[in-house]
Amino acid sequence: MTGHNFNLLGQDLLLLPERAIYWQQQKALIVADVHLGKAGHFRKAGIAVPRQVGLDDLDCLTRLIHQHKPEKIMFLGDLFHSEMNTDWHDFARWRREHFYIKMQLIIGNHDIIKERHYHELDVSTHDEIQEGPFLMQHHPQDETCLVDNEHYVFCGHIHPGVRLSGRGGQAVTLPCFAFGDKQAILPSFGKFTGKVALRHRNGDHVFGVLKEKVIPV
Repeated sequence: MTGHNFNLLGQDLLLLPERAIYWQQQKALIVADVHLGKAGHFRKAGIAVPRQVGLDDLDCLTRLIHQHKPEKIMFLGDLFHSEMNTDWHDFARWRREHFYIKMQLIIGNHDIIKERHYHELDVSTHDEIQEGPFLMQHHPQDETCLVDNEHYVFCGHIHPGVRLSGRGGQAVTLPCFAFGDKQAILPSFGKFTGKVALRHRNGDHVFGVLKEKVIPV
């Protein structure tokens, strides 16, 4: 798979087709909206969703760890989709296998499990994280807040997409990384999620995510 190099405020970011960012100066993976446990949530409600859905996302994280060797992973909210279910045990086992990596979770609206359970797995929890020139959050900020913010915001929550249209009238909406003037919105890492096509402003840097590469659009 081919990532796309993007320099922002003097920082080298590798935008990955796995819908994650590798921040080279910090040796950090940044991911948003993994939504582990969503399949288990549906199974608990009597809807047949394969357990493999969540395992595939953990396997993808493992491949990124082996490839990029990050020293930490920053989860920008909605790591676990709902209340504790059987998928939590898969996450706990995966965390113990990667005990040597620092993991930080910004609490999102779906992160309703008591924080002490994350702490027991040595995952720290935060409302936001300021790192270098960036402020890591879950929810996007509105324009009024961004004007007064001295840091560039990284966030998730809305599962952004970009709509591409062909000459024959066919159209497709791709997950995307959307970099505005003062805020970047990451695509959802979890594959069992939807996406919302965003309106982008002139001057925004938008990168569509294909199966094996990231492309500027």
